Amino acid sequence: MSKASTNGEGGDDIVTVNFKATESFLEEIDATWQGRGFNSRSEFIRYTLRDAVEFPTFDRDELIALLAAEEDISEDQTMSAAEARERFGTADE
Repeated sequence: MSKASTNGEGGDDIVTVNFKATESFLEEIDATWQGRGFNSRSEFIRYTLRDAVEFPTFDRDELIALLAAEEDISEDQTMSAAEARERFGTADE
């Protein structure tokens, strides 16, 4: 990584990061940032990464639980809401 001479948010130094992408993926990125009104590819990528860090879709435990639930469904090991309420003692009385 190489440092740029300008400052970013909160006085942090801006650092250049390089990554590899296929040409077709880069074309999709370019079409997306241009179509959404960003000023540059870099601005779009920073925004997207910041959003992913601040608002992650799943954490590891949630992903594991989701995968376990998918396995239960595929093995037909599910129950109805009424069965679950009765099993866990939350049925209306």
